Amino acid sequence: MTVSVHNPDRYMADLRTIVAQGRKRIGFLIGAGAAAGIQSPSGSGPLIPAVDELTNRILKTLEGDYGPVLSAIKKHLPSGNIETILSRIRSLAGVIGDGDIDGLNGAAYAELGRRICAEIGTTVDVQLPAGESPYRNVVNWIIGTDRVHPVELFTTNYDLLFEEAFERSRAPYFDGFTGGREPFFDPVTIASNDLPPRWTRLWKLHGSLGWKANENDEVIRTGEASSTHLIFPEHLKYDQTQKAPYAALFDRLRAFLMTEDTLLIAVGFSFADAHVSARVDESLAGNPSASVFAFQFRELADEKFASGLALKRPNFSVYARDKAIINGVIGDWRPGDPLSRDWEPIRSTYWNSVGSGKSEFLLGDFTSLARFFALSSSGQAFEPPTSDETTAELVT
Repeated sequence: MTVSVHNPDRYMADLRTIVAQGRKRIGFLIGAGAAAGIQSPSGSGPLIPAVDELTNRILKTLEGDYGPVLSAIKKHLPSGNIETILSRIRSLAGVIGDGDIDGLNGAAYAELGRRICAEIGTTVDVQLPAGESPYRNVVNWIIGTDRVHPVELFTTNYDLLFEEAFERSRAPYFDGFTGGREPFFDPVTIASNDLPPRWTRLWKLHGSLGWKANENDEVIRTGEASSTHLIFPEHLKYDQTQKAPYAALFDRLRAFLMTEDTLLIAVGFSFADAHVSARVDESLAGNPSASVFAFQFRELADEKFASGLALKRPNFSVYARDKAIINGVIGDWRPGDPLSRDWEPIRSTYWNSVGSGKSEFLLGDFTSLARFFALSSSGQAFEPPTSDETTAELVT
C-alpha cells in the first residue's frame, strides 16, 4: 500500500521565510475557535466560548421565557447554532406581522432577536488579558516589518479583542467606518483599498459589538459594547442600506483572494459556514495563484468541511493535528532531519511530542500560530531548505 507523508519542517521553513519578510500579500481568516483557545484570567474556562458552547449558554438563559419557540426553530435548521437561530428569528420578525407562529407574532420575534443579541454581547464583551496574548503577537508581527501590502484580517467574531490589541500597541487599523460622533460605513474606501500599507484592514464579516442601525437604517459604529448588529447574511434579506456593510465586506474577501499571489491564513475556523466557504471556493477556482493555508485544531478526520475544500482545490491546504492535505494529497506528518544546527528550537514552535512515540502539529491552535508568526521576525538564523521534495511516497 502506498502511503503519502508530509514533512512539516520544510513547509514551516518556507512559511517562516514568507512571514518574516514584508513582500507577500497576507491575510487572516479568524474564526470563533481562536478566542476559545485563550483561558479566562479567572481560570473559569475559555475567554470566549466557541459557537456551540455560546449557543448552549444563550439557549439555557432564554429557556424559561422562550423554550418551546427556540425548540421549534431548531427543528427547522440543519445547523442549530446561535447565528442561524438568530437569522431565522429575524426573518420571521420581518414577515409575519400580526400573524402567529409557535405563539409569537412579528413584534415578539423582533424582541426575541434583541434578547439574543444582548446575551451574545454580554458573553463576548470581554477584555484582552494583560501581557502576551495571540492577538498582541499577531499585531506585533504586523507592525514589526515594513510592508509592501497591508495585512487584512477577516473575522466572523463579534468581540473587540483585535481592536484592543491594535490600540494597546498604538497600531493603526481601518474597519470600514469613518467619522467622529457616529462613524459611518464607507464601502468606497473598502473597494479602493487605497490606505497606506501600515494600516491593517480589519473586516468583521458577521458584524460586531458596537455596531447598530441608526434612524435611517444605516449601520454605524457607536463605540458602545451594548450595541450589537449581528448578522448571518446567507439567511437574511435586507434593503440596500442594511445589506451594504455585509455585502461590501464579503466582496472584499473575494477581491483579496482574486488578487494575484495572495496567501490567506485560516485559524479557528471550521469552514462549516457555507457563505464564507463558497466565497473562498469560487475565488480559488478563479485565481490559481492565490493560496489558503487552513490551520485546523482537530485531527484531519474531524475537519470534514476544510478537508472537502482541500481535496477539491489544490491551492487550499489543510494543516491538521495529525495529518495534512497539501496539493490535494492526504499525508501523515513525518519530520525529517533538522534543516540546520539550530532548527530544534524552531521546530518546537510547531511540533510537539505527546508521549508514547506520538507527536502532533501545533499550529491549529491560535496561540501557537500567533507565536510562530511573532518569532519569525526574531532574526534566528537557519539554513534555507534544499530543493528536495517536501512530500514523500512510502511503500508499506
